[in-house]
Amino acid sequence: MIESSKGINRGLTKKDIKDLINEDKDHECDGIGRDKICVRIVAIADLPSQHGQFQTVAFYNNRDNKEHAALLHGNVINQEDVIVRLHSECLTGDVFGSLRCDCHDQLTSALSTIGKSKAGILIYLRQEGRGIGFINKIKAYALQEEGLDTKEANIALGFRDDEREYSVAAHIIRSLKIRSVRLMTNNPHKITDLEQYGIKITERIPLVIKPNKYNRFYLETKEKEFGHLLEGVAKRFQEQMDIPLFKKIK
Repeated sequence: MIESSKGINRGLTKKDIKDLINEDKDHECDGIGRDKICVRIVAIADLPSQHGQFQTVAFYNNRDNKEHAALLHGNVINQEDVIVRLHSECLTGDVFGSLRCDCHDQLTSALSTIGKSKAGILIYLRQEGRGIGFINKIKAYALQEEGLDTKEANIALGFRDDEREYSVAAHIIRSLKIRSVRLMTNNPHKITDLEQYGIKITERIPLVIKPNKYNRFYLETKEKEFGHLLEGVAKRFQEQMDIPLFKKIK
């Protein structure tokens, strides 16, 4: 149990934590998704932050040794309609505050929203550069400076336009025994990917960030080429709201 500035935030109890870790201690499965990755919970600890009181869950997978994380607010076990944000690693944005993308603002906005919710999680996936890795991401940036857009640059480097996939996230959601989610995303592919792995999505929460002069073309590309639901990047962007706009999933 951890405390928040608004009183008691009933997160995972000591018994919950012990049960989850013991249950996953020898967990081994055939894996799901393209890479057949099987994840397991290794450790859980409190993580007070600027965005609220969280607990962080460390996940290990048995295919490529990457470590993934889930930041929990409240007790999500066996809960329905849990707010969930899938965030792929972005070193340049998340850590260095790059203005070439909207990753940093999406990360902080999502954490702020989840930190005010009854129960929510942010799943941090190690999929740098749309899954092509840091070095290739910087190569893609260089190609963009020559006039290519994000999609064209990835293809020019020999990759698909987006190498990310979300089976690991689905596995993490199931490991935490979440029954249904409100998915915070503008990307319809995240919805279809999670649903094909059996995750029940009841609502979509848009996460639209106001553009700047450095990332406007990038956001326009996400909307035009990747089908992100940004409701017209070239038009006036709605300022971030304290209360998110919920949209039912049909």
